[in-house]
Amino acid sequence: RTFEATLLQVDEARVATGKEFGADGQPKPGTLVLDQALATGLAEGLLDSRFEVRSVEEKPYKRSPYPPFRTSTLQQEAARKLRFSSSRTMSVAQRLYENGYITYMRTDSTSLADSAVASARAQITKLYGQEYLSPKPRTFASKVKGAQEAHEAVRPAGDDQFQTPEQVATLVGPDEGRLYDLIWKRTIASQMADAVGFTVSARLGAQATDGRDAVFSTSGRTITFPGFLRVY
Repeated sequence: RTFEATLLQVDEARVATGKEFGADGQPKPGTLVLDQALATGLAEGLLDSRFEVRSVEEKPYKRSPYPPFRTSTLQQEAARKLRFSSSRTMSVAQRLYENGYITYMRTDSTSLADSAVASARAQITKLYGQEYLSPKPRTFASKVKGAQEAHEAVRPAGDDQFQTPEQVATLVGPDEGRLYDLIWKRTIASQMADAVGFTVSARLGAQATDGRDAVFSTSGRTITFPGFLRVY
């Protein structure tokens, strides 16, 4: 098996990345600017070298779900995952709202009504099991300065039970189905347990044929309990 690692330092000099350059365009003292000639020469010099593991560090990993959508985060996520423009997202959301599938889509709030929280938690238990629930209902405070929180977050409509994406997909067009799926997952995930696991970071080293010592770094993550990621 193969994996990628990033060149970190050469002979104790840290390889300069963007953050190592000042406002004047000059690198910090002690860093190495790796141009094409240096990089090519080092790669050729390491071609037949024997690499060794210099260090391994393992840390616990935990990730909590994001808050339910407000208008801006819905637009951002639809752009990232569905390649929708902001206007397309709002047009599709407007149709979902007008037909009773989601709550009002122009909001700065990330809060859910108590009944919506109860509905989400009941659906999580039914679909994924009790162990996927967060230990207690999650609440999210808006971080938007001067936010008008007259409305809830953007969420599936209904206080007793949310329609699943599969149910809605048979009733609406493809754009509406995909956006509803995004909103439903974000809402359900917001009341689920954390994802947990561990990350491992390793440093690998080798000597090039010209004697230069090169250190590479790589990392990986193992999820031992998916928590809210289960919905995705």
